[in-house]
Amino acid sequence: MLLFQPFLRRARQSVLVRNAAWLFAGQGLSFVIQAVYFIVLARLLGTTQYGLLSGAVALIAVVSQYSTLGSGLLFLRYVSPDHDRFRLYWGNILVSVFLMGGLLTLAVRLFGSRMVGADSASLLLPIAVGDCMFLQFTACAGQVFQTFEKMKFSAGITLIANLLRLLLALGMLLVAGRASAWQWTLASLLISALAGIVAFVVVTRYYGWPSFSLSLFFARAREGFVFAISGSTTAVYNDIDKVVLSHFGMNRANGIYSMAYRIVNIGTMPIMSVVSAAFPRFFREGVKGIAALEPMARQLLKRTAFVGILISAAMFIGAPVIPHLVGRSFAESVSALRWLCLIPFFRCFHLSAGDAIAGAGHQKYRLASQSIAAGGNLLLNLFLVPRYSWLGAAWASLLTDGTLGAMNWIALLFLSRRSTQAAFN
Repeated sequence: MLLFQPFLRRARQSVLVRNAAWLFAGQGLSFVIQAVYFIVLARLLGTTQYGLLSGAVALIAVVSQYSTLGSGLLFLRYVSPDHDRFRLYWGNILVSVFLMGGLLTLAVRLFGSRMVGADSASLLLPIAVGDCMFLQFTACAGQVFQTFEKMKFSAGITLIANLLRLLLALGMLLVAGRASAWQWTLASLLISALAGIVAFVVVTRYYGWPSFSLSLFFARAREGFVFAISGSTTAVYNDIDKVVLSHFGMNRANGIYSMAYRIVNIGTMPIMSVVSAAFPRFFREGVKGIAALEPMARQLLKRTAFVGILISAAMFIGAPVIPHLVGRSFAESVSALRWLCLIPFFRCFHLSAGDAIAGAGHQKYRLASQSIAAGGNLLLNLFLVPRYSWLGAAWASLLTDGTLGAMNWIALLFLSRRSTQAAFN
């Protein structure tokens, strides 16, 4: 025990460790809540209705990134080094989310039905209102606390939203036994709105009221748009497979695949805790240049890669539990999860290098690699899904995440070496 005391003392004194611990604790509770939530939701909806919902949610996930116009990341970038800018950039979040979110909701209402299957199209409007406005605003509120390194509040906001959805799904299951995707969508919209209101009250209570400046909105719109494209490309290579499955009317296959992919996302949460805690530091240290961030990225990768291996192994071994938890109609999700189980490990690579690139102000390089990954993933899905159903989507996801990890590290090493050579010349 005495041997570990110096290590434990340093860990307690480390802000990064404390922040990661808060995020992990909050996300650990969220992990449990989301696990129970998706078990309940799967039983509430069944495979086909779950697939219908997944297709519509996936499409909104792709477009909803533009509703913030990158305002949450702009807040991180400009308020992290200067907290006096809080009011203006907090106001910028509100302007961006509700102006752009409203426009995107209208666009989805007019054109979204062409992207997904006819049965999923009717779900698009309420999901767009909930996700493009309230859900994105709640995420930005979490980034406000992330900027001030108050990770317990950032984790708490996410926890509350997840808990409310669990209680809603459980109540509907106990009362009705079954529900349609449409019924769930309307009920979920109310929860998203409530979570957004709570997020606004909490941030304003601790840091003050926002100040509004349209000149700031337009001045940062171009930079924010780059962040938004980056978020959108991430959503494309994570979610476009569900849209393609829905487009081809493979609703049952979509339900099977989406359940497995949701488990992958939940399993990645420990890795995201560490990455999220380190993210503000990448922006602060980024003023020293990208060469100073490469060692930070390596250290972050060391901390997360081992966890990623353990998570991947646990998913492969534990996959047969799925039909016992969510119903026999999801039996094929066992195979789907085993195909997808390496994704958390791949994400350690592209997140560590990608955050370093963004922190140094070279977001365009990260955007380039993400755009290539997104475009490649879309083409792979359009080719593979009609031939191999959800299995083709799984192959496309593995290729995309693995390739993105390699591209981000190649870009980081290239930029770091170029910066170091420029310093000596």
